[in-house]
Amino acid sequence: MKALILSGGSGTRLRPFSHSMPKQLMPIANRPVLEHVLARVAELGVTEIGIVVGRRGREIADALGGAYRSGVRITYIPQEQPLGLAHCVSLARDFLGDDDFVMFLGDTMLSHGVAEIAEEFRLRRPACQLVLRKVTDPRQFGVAETDPGGTVTRLEEKPASPRSDLAVVGVYFFTPAVHEAVAAIRPSRRGELEITHAIQWLIEHGHVVRATEYSGRWSDTGRLEDVLECNRDLLDGLTREITGEVDDHSRLLGQVVVEAGARVYRSDIMGPAIIGARSTVSDSRIGPHTSIGRGCVIQEAGLGYSIALDGARVTGVTGVHASVIGREATVSCASGSQQRLIVGDHSTVVVA
Repeated sequence: MKALILSGGSGTRLRPFSHSMPKQLMPIANRPVLEHVLARVAELGVTEIGIVVGRRGREIADALGGAYRSGVRITYIPQEQPLGLAHCVSLARDFLGDDDFVMFLGDTMLSHGVAEIAEEFRLRRPACQLVLRKVTDPRQFGVAETDPGGTVTRLEEKPASPRSDLAVVGVYFFTPAVHEAVAAIRPSRRGELEITHAIQWLIEHGHVVRATEYSGRWSDTGRLEDVLECNRDLLDGLTREITGEVDDHSRLLGQVVVEAGARVYRSDIMGPAIIGARSTVSDSRIGPHTSIGRGCVIQEAGLGYSIALDGARVTGVTGVHASVIGREATVSCASGSQQRLIVGDHSTVVVA
């Protein structure tokens, strides 16, 4: 089985950060979203991965290289315009050949992976195996109807009046039968080749489409709120590891990671939290669910439930909560307290 990861989206909902980096490289627990997706794919034993990239494909390729880990090869597949998920499958036809494949959206975060679902697909080999999750408002998703045995009877894209509450998670398993379906469909009203239309074509032409309901947490990291929630969830799984320098005047409580080369002086850090390599935290208080990237300087500051990207500098600002500080950004404050900050890469902000 091969894998196809779709990473061509522009990430308009992640601005200002998506102005200066592809949204798939946004760090979650100090690792880009796309690395977390690759880790989930690698759990399935896949060794050939195609990544569909858009106009910022060079940045993604520079970040990941040609191999994710030993024995896993990455092929980059350019998509000049975002013309739909089924269009991505069409572009990847030569790469996919006649192999079964799993398709992941490049900003999909899953707490528990999909290894069991992959095994079910391998055993049954339906034309398509969907991953579903119950949601409160299905109108923003592809929505599936299933029979009691788990066979999908109908699929609809963002219906105004949903007939079920089962949303399609951004993970799909396909046999080569999908290529005939993709070739048969036409662009939707928004000008895209919809993967839901291709799957519905399979159903209408007698192919078996099955679904499994996902029990873990799912997020598409499309908004900053989602990024912070995913960061919290991943940090909850940390194992304490102190390889950097921590002085005797500091307190580290709970699951805290201080990476090699990081330094902590006269500070309190409440886990789960990560202090990245080459960062310095001094005279500060770092609250739970906070990721400090690499090469950061946190001085006389207080952060909780927040993310500081690589090279960020925060000085004299306390009470920072639910915030994202961009790469190489500088934040300082003369008067002391600020609740929420969204600071883009390479910005300088002085809080009055």
